[in-house]
Amino acid sequence: MRVMELAQFCASSRIVIVAGKGGVGKTTVVATLATMAARTGLSVLVVEVEGKSGLSAALGLPPLTYEEVEARPRLRVRALSADDALLEYLDQRGLHRISGRLVRSGTLDVVATAVPGMRDILLLGKVKQLEQAAAGPDLIVVDAPAAGHAITFLTSARGLQDAVRVGPVRHQADEVVALLADPARCQVLLVTLPEETPVNEVAETAFALEDRVGIALGPVVVNQCLPARWSGSPHAVADATRARCDLDADDAVALDRATAFVGARRAIQLEQIRRLATRLPLPQIHLPFLDEEIGPTGIDHLADAFAAQVATLRAP
Repeated sequence: MRVMELAQFCASSRIVIVAGKGGVGKTTVVATLATMAARTGLSVLVVEVEGKSGLSAALGLPPLTYEEVEARPRLRVRALSADDALLEYLDQRGLHRISGRLVRSGTLDVVATAVPGMRDILLLGKVKQLEQAAAGPDLIVVDAPAAGHAITFLTSARGLQDAVRVGPVRHQADEVVALLADPARCQVLLVTLPEETPVNEVAETAFALEDRVGIALGPVVVNQCLPARWSGSPHAVADATRARCDLDADDAVALDRATAFVGARRAIQLEQIRRLATRLPLPQIHLPFLDEEIGPTGIDHLADAFAAQVATLRAP
């Protein structure tokens, strides 16, 4: 079996859209993937589109704006909004007076949402523009909306194709659909937890994206996996004694209970991981549970773990 090279994995698509149910660590995975890719020498741009993510905290940055900022060498970050994308679109076409009037009148948001799916197509159109820029990044990582909205976000272009027959909106929708359908340009990385409900939801999201968008799916990232060393050894007290840790009777009882609890949790996680593999036949990336607040140091640890997992994948 030929294993996947890390640089090959990171360069398999120009755009990676990371999606998952709220609370599964989607934004953490965005920061981790971007950090890992930048280490390979790629220039990476992270784009946050929902406006309420913890991406800035994960990378040790102040709140993000529409302007790019450098997070690390070869890694830049920015936020996108439909309003800013619309203003930029108008300005680039010489319509400065119109964009200025929209801002002054307070009707910018009304225009950006006048057509169903318009907000999403403005955001995806901007991502497409960044991908096609002559001096653009090697990889764009998109922190997409949570799973339910992610499906709407990615199907908006096809909806506009049905609703709009001609004009710039139709042209933009056509180009976005072409982008999403090309696996060399774009793929989705889904994130889940090794728990029953998140596993069910990530499988349903994957089927919906394949059926309704036709977008390529990368490996499923299973976040917060308990490591084998926390499997609940029945000899935990003896192990502590050999490590010269003096335990009184109460501490020994507490240690036994803790290891038994964690062992039971890990057994449940392994069962859900097996169930996910049955329901969704995609490669899996397992990221460890961290008992620390997710910041730059934690992201570095996760990037190491992500890279080690990539080395276990089969090369295409």
